[in-house]
Amino acid sequence: MNDLFSSHSRDWRPLADRMRPTCLEDYVGQSHLLGMDKSLRVAFQQSALHSMILWGPPGVGKTTLARLLGTHCDVHFINLSAVQAGIKDIRSVVQETHQMQAQYGRQSILFIDEVHRFNKIQQDAFLPFIEEGSFIFIGATTENPSFELNNALLSRTRIYLLDLLSEDELMQLLQKALVDEIRGLGKLQLSIAVECQAMLVRAAEGDARRLLNLLEVASDLVSQKD
Repeated sequence: MNDLFSSHSRDWRPLADRMRPTCLEDYVGQSHLLGMDKSLRVAFQQSALHSMILWGPPGVGKTTLARLLGTHCDVHFINLSAVQAGIKDIRSVVQETHQMQAQYGRQSILFIDEVHRFNKIQQDAFLPFIEEGSFIFIGATTENPSFELNNALLSRTRIYLLDLLSEDELMQLLQKALVDEIRGLGKLQLSIAVECQAMLVRAAEGDARRLLNLLEVASDLVSQKD
């Protein structure tokens, strides 16, 4: 049973996960942060790691951006969800980052998804470790950090606002998914009418994940033509 699932697990990854960019050049959107000479572009180019909060709607690339930063800077990346984690998990992560630093001299990024779901005590638990540089803290949230996060945590991080993707950016992403034979749907050789592509883009409402999910559903429903 385990062999069956392990051998096919990659084949069943959702399109949105398969199409996640692996380098900054493939990242779509957020030109106000990643355009030439913009703040995060400079941070990438200089490998200037700093703790930050990525604030924006679902499907705009918060998690992807954090992962790309970790890959580009070649640091140990730890992903923790505030929905499931508690104080015990935080302590375990801190121990892991200390071990990576002591044994391999390697810095760590601690990425917290849905960081606004942590209560005050949990948020406070990070403060001394952020200050001493045990890890680079990156939190992702769909909620306004000024209302949902402690002032003490905010004072130790920089906040970056991510925007919904434009229709042109979503169309660019859709086209990539249609032609990419490795990660996308290119091998299916799909033909989608221009008006139907526009319909998918409008339905996504700025959310890249929603767009790719819709496209994947549509690809399962197509009829074959000569």
